[in-house]
Amino acid sequence: MKIGRYAKTIVAAVVAGGVALTVAMGDDVLTATEGITVALAVLGALGVYVVPNAKDDGLPR
Repeated sequence: MKIGRYAKTIVAAVVAGGVALTVAMGDDVLTATEGITVALAVLGALGVYVVPNAKDDGLPR
C-alpha cells in the first residue's frame, strides 16, 4: 500500500475530526452526540475519496 496515494484523504479526515473535536471539547466534556459529530466529520472527509472526479467535457462553466 502506497501511503502517498491516500495522503490528502488522510490529512482531510484528521483535520475534519480535529476541528470537530476542538469544538466539541469546548466545555471539557465529550457527549455521545459530540462524539457522533466527530465521527461523521471524519467519515464525510473519507467519503470524498470514494466519489470519482467528474470528467472534463471541455466546456466552459
